[in-house]
Amino acid sequence: MKMNPLSRTGMQVSELCLGTMTYGTQTSEKDAHAQIDYALAAGVNFVDTAEMYPVNPIRAETVGLSEEIIGTWNAKSGRRGDYILATKHSGEGQGFVRDGAPISSKTIAETVEASLKRLQTDYIDLYQFHWPNRGSYMFRKNWTFDPSSQNREETLANMLDCLEALQAQVDKGNIRAFGLSNESAWGTAQWLRLAEENGAPRVASMQNEYSLLCRLYDTDLAELSVNEDVGLLAFSPLGAGLLTGKYQEGAVPEGSRKSLVPNLGGRHNPRVYEAVDGYLDIAARHGLDPVHMALAWCRTRPFMTSAIFGATTFEQLQRLMGAVDVQLSDEVLQEIDQAHRAFPMPY
Repeated sequence: MKMNPLSRTGMQVSELCLGTMTYGTQTSEKDAHAQIDYALAAGVNFVDTAEMYPVNPIRAETVGLSEEIIGTWNAKSGRRGDYILATKHSGEGQGFVRDGAPISSKTIAETVEASLKRLQTDYIDLYQFHWPNRGSYMFRKNWTFDPSSQNREETLANMLDCLEALQAQVDKGNIRAFGLSNESAWGTAQWLRLAEENGAPRVASMQNEYSLLCRLYDTDLAELSVNEDVGLLAFSPLGAGLLTGKYQEGAVPEGSRKSLVPNLGGRHNPRVYEAVDGYLDIAARHGLDPVHMALAWCRTRPFMTSAIFGATTFEQLQRLMGAVDVQLSDEVLQEIDQAHRAFPMPY
């Protein structure tokens, strides 16, 4: 599997990353361990999780279970050094975690230590902020986004406070690199500027939603990624399962995400199924598995570091890994561009 540099960290990560947000609810510990074994054997060297996982839906009693399951695999296998491990610190407003406290120097040290304990490891390769304290236009908030209530000076002061706390964690050997998630171009630019001015940890990556159905990243953030060497770690590259086609014509498979979260996090609306039909048609005419087409397309993007896929079942994981050898023709890529123009931002 192709490896890509994780910005300027010196680490190399596989172009596909194993996501773990179902571990502990939809995916049992036994199945999760089998998934990690299989993914690493197939060439994946990158695993992503978060302190608040599992989700769909998130509940107080399940917070931290995904990290714990990875931790028991680390302890059992003795292979912690064989892969790059990423986790995340929850942002402001998530009441199940620290009563919704914002990310700050007051929360970072204790949160890192808690993740290290659950993960049964001495270090985290990539430590990410799950979403900005100030809020953002992610998660379908782009339609009504209004930054006028933000306080620039407070935001910048908090960023610097966090960077100083992160540096302390780097100095202790607890984390190797710092990344963002669900951030904007302006926010990322400020993190980069403050890090450069203060000799603090530099943003190595951005974990934002990106797929054939969600291409907010294609303009300002794409330019920032390329010019500032901050690659995208794309989550939901299959559009929360929509691009598999399994939800077409009103279908709701038992145990699927839609059976647990009917609106798919705001992605469910009539327009999205028309868009999915367009992409399914392209895949069918060219003899491609739509799952493979969606993941292979992500690899063609100039700002892509790794696409994070999640699999509820082992069988889904096996199907997903088939995307590794798929290369899309110029004709397919042109048809995908045409479909995007016909169905821009369907959710």
